[in-house]
Amino acid sequence: MNLGNNLFQARKKAGMSQEEVAEKLGVSRQTISKWETDETIPDIYQSKKLAKLYKLSLDELIEFDIDLNEIEEVIKNTNEEKEAKINWTNAWSKKYPVLATYPQKVNISKYAAEIRNMLDSLAYDYGYSKLDSMLVLKDILYHEWKDKK
Repeated sequence: MNLGNNLFQARKKAGMSQEEVAEKLGVSRQTISKWETDETIPDIYQSKKLAKLYKLSLDELIEFDIDLNEIEEVIKNTNEEKEAKINWTNAWSKKYPVLATYPQKVNISKYAAEIRNMLDSLAYDYGYSKLDSMLVLKDILYHEWKDKK
């Protein structure tokens, strides 16, 4: 993404028009348009004002990723009640079919016992709750997989 697109996406996410932003910053609507189309760029002072207006840090504004922000917003607004209604295996198996087929092939109890030992060990060694132990183990597993790709 480029800065202009980041500015556009952040403004849209904030629910503001170019006119509204221009009025709040004391510039013309055309100036906002030029920033969003990468014809020109805002100076550092205007950039700080934009970030404040859009309720973002300057770094977040510069690296604004609408998809990532939407995902973070969903995570922030998710609670246990909502999560209980979602069959995550079914949802993810649409993208990763192996999730729907592995139960017929894999000796689940063998791996489950090893995983249970690791979860129990994390809880005992570090005083984590069951949920925190699962999150830590999941994160370790992800990083191991990512680092070995």
